Amino acid sequence: MTAPFTIEQFLDVFAAYNASIWPGQLATLALGLIAIAALWRKWPIAARLIPAILALLWAVNGIGYHFLFFSTINPAAPLFAGFFVAQAMLFAVSAISATGLHFKTLRDFRSMLGAGFIAYAMVFYPMIGIWGGHGLMKGPMFGVAPCPTTIFTIGVLLMARGQWVPWLAIIPLLWSLIGLAAAFQLGIAEDIALPVAGVVLLIALVVKALVRLPAVSRQADRSHQ
Repeated sequence: MTAPFTIEQFLDVFAAYNASIWPGQLATLALGLIAIAALWRKWPIAARLIPAILALLWAVNGIGYHFLFFSTINPAAPLFAGFFVAQAMLFAVSAISATGLHFKTLRDFRSMLGAGFIAYAMVFYPMIGIWGGHGLMKGPMFGVAPCPTTIFTIGVLLMARGQWVPWLAIIPLLWSLIGLAAAFQLGIAEDIALPVAGVVLLIALVVKALVRLPAVSRQADRSHQ
């Protein structure tokens, strides 16, 4: 499916959006750093703080970018806004409940991948955009643009555990598929990592479910004895 806008229109929207919300990008960057500190320092409030930060970032993307700006060139943008606001609400509810969600930063492959996607979203994503020729302020930026925010979110979810995780992963996984269009149709090279992150998260969720199946089966057998 071909995008209903050109790469020039796409970047012009980002230029107008970034200019209008500046220096909001610095605030979202600071929030991202706070979330990272909560992860690695294992703050007791991490189960509330991290999803609260993600809720704010997804709301900004849904309302600020999709609904107010992207809708000027893409008829599907209001629908995207609805999905992003829904994701923000899911994160907000999980933050309020503070149960069924916790975070682990271990020296394992899953945590390493999560850290890698977080670093990519905050550091390497804008560097690739600058190298790609559309500069910093005329392209997607962390915290206020959907794709780097989703990559960051997937990185965090790879370090999350609990019953909330599969539900919190649905919309980021869907958006990782949409990111293929930006990466290939529009030539936004930095977005290539988005579908990769989605595939990694999906594999992690499937592996986790398969590992749990024998334990659930044994528990069910004991309950019937």
